[in-house]
Amino acid sequence: MTSMNAGDVPVAARRRSRWTVLAVFLVSLAPVLAAVVFYLNPQWWPRDGSNYGTLIEPQRDLPTPAQLPLATLDGQPYDLRQLRGKWLLMAADGGACPESCARKLFIIRNSHASQGKNVDRVARVWFITDDAPVPQKVLDAYVGTIMVRARPEQLAPFLLGAGAPAADALAAPMWLTDPLGHLMLQFPADADPVKVRSDLSKLIYNSRIG
Repeated sequence: MTSMNAGDVPVAARRRSRWTVLAVFLVSLAPVLAAVVFYLNPQWWPRDGSNYGTLIEPQRDLPTPAQLPLATLDGQPYDLRQLRGKWLLMAADGGACPESCARKLFIIRNSHASQGKNVDRVARVWFITDDAPVPQKVLDAYVGTIMVRARPEQLAPFLLGAGAPAADALAAPMWLTDPLGHLMLQFPADADPVKVRSDLSKLIYNSRIG
């Protein structure tokens, strides 16, 4: 019996083989592409009221350093866009961090920690809207929270939208940004921590990005 080399394989068979490989590749890629398209088009999101947070429309992208200058607690510039690829739980308040502020940081920390094997897919951010020193007990309690200072009038257009009032309005809600860098949900003042955690868990579970 003579063996058949590659050159003896019929052209039609080789073509079928290439089409099979291409089809498998496209089927594997389709869910990722669908997820990206879905997140880029919030008008397609379900309106069944299942989200606790309020959907932000139109979505706003993470700002550049020119749009929103940020500084770490030691005065170093910080580019928020380096957190793209993660879900971001965010809050804003003054550095003294009264009880209402600590409650938001607590909800954000616990929502993050509750994600189990997905904990690395989430980061938490506290925008400090003045120059007040942060109490040591707050620094100790919320290790791992990214703390950056921002001027409220520069932060408000990103979190609240153009023309929104700055300082007082910023201190009430919390926000969620998706891994593509889109601000997507706003949670109300005095948010229910269980419902915040539930929103985050559902989004992470159903997402193929971030």
